[in-house]
Amino acid sequence: VKTCSPAQCRRANASRRACLITRFNFIYAKERLDAEIRLKKFICDIEMVQRIIYLAALESFRAAKKAFWKIKISVKQTLAADFCGGPAALEVAVMNYIACHKELFDICCCVQEVVCCMNMSPKLPCPPDIDFNVISCFIRELCCLAFSMQTLIPPLDVAFGIDGELYSRSMYYRSCDSDFSAPFVAYHVWPALMENGAVIVKGEVVTRK
Repeated sequence: VKTCSPAQCRRANASRRACLITRFNFIYAKERLDAEIRLKKFICDIEMVQRIIYLAALESFRAAKKAFWKIKISVKQTLAADFCGGPAALEVAVMNYIACHKELFDICCCVQEVVCCMNMSPKLPCPPDIDFNVISCFIRELCCLAFSMQTLIPPLDVAFGIDGELYSRSMYYRSCDSDFSAPFVAYHVWPALMENGAVIVKGEVVTRK
């Protein structure tokens, strides 16, 4: 296992972190809207479309994190047999190895898991002819992003929101069609990006009385 100096590891981690945050913002600004357009061909209700997109983001991160931890356990067991450093150095080596070997991640399986969970979700009473495979490309991008974010130290994750929660200005922007005097969240449009409990990128919500 090739080891790097602590300074090199920090620089590499910081560089990957910046790229992944930029990618998260691009998906929100561009690819999320493209997915909405695809869904609008089947669903006229914009609120339901936005709820679907939000759930797709949450499910993609959940599935990618689960896949990451399975791979991490396997890689750690393999590297530990010939590793000479301490536990902290081994952890860094494992993260770097996974970051450099993305082929370990079965992205197709992850996407199908997300689509299956969404098709069975009781939170989405959609028309029977809608199949969430229509946004599989969007889900794929989210799964890849979420998996890569787990290789950071510390990892990045999305916040799980609940309808009816108190609106937090530090965590969310209000959607343009919100009631700006309403104190509670009606539903979520996009999740906030978190790092060690701190908000890195704000999400978007709709607030109504």
